[in-house]
Amino acid sequence: MVEMRFKTNIRCSGCKAKVANVLKQETAIVHWDVDLNDPDRTLVVAGEGITAERVMELVKSAGYTATMI
Repeated sequence: MVEMRFKTNIRCSGCKAKVANVLKQETAIVHWDVDLNDPDRTLVVAGEGITAERVMELVKSAGYTATMI
């Protein structure tokens, strides 16, 4: 399993819920979370067969940005 970290512009629990609707549909993602207390709003994604590009694409489709750390 691979774990990736991204800096995001996800700012609140409402934003996190919008991203959740997209990420939970991706079967390659085993676990994910956003640390809303971190100034970088770090998104951690763990999965099998998922690429950083795909994660960034999914986050963008929810209306947010993700940059790999």
